[in-house]
Amino acid sequence: MSDSKAVRGPRDSKADKRTSIPTFYRQVVAELRKVVWPTQEQLVTYFFVVMVFVLVMMALVSALDLGLGKLAFAVFTGQSDQ
Repeated sequence: MSDSKAVRGPRDSKADKRTSIPTFYRQVVAELRKVVWPTQEQLVTYFFVVMVFVLVMMALVSALDLGLGKLAFAVFTGQSDQ
């Protein structure tokens, strides 16, 4: 059997103690200072990449919807090319 502490329950009694609001705020600010923010050029590039991807996906879904809609209409209305 494994000796994992995750199976045995809480590690110690400190786990129930909550962090105060000022401490939480300081920790959030400290973590945000570590973030590598993109430059404006990178941001514009990412924006256009996402927009192109969304437009391609919209075109793909629209084409599938149109094609499957016409197929369903042809099947359920009994149209034939005779």
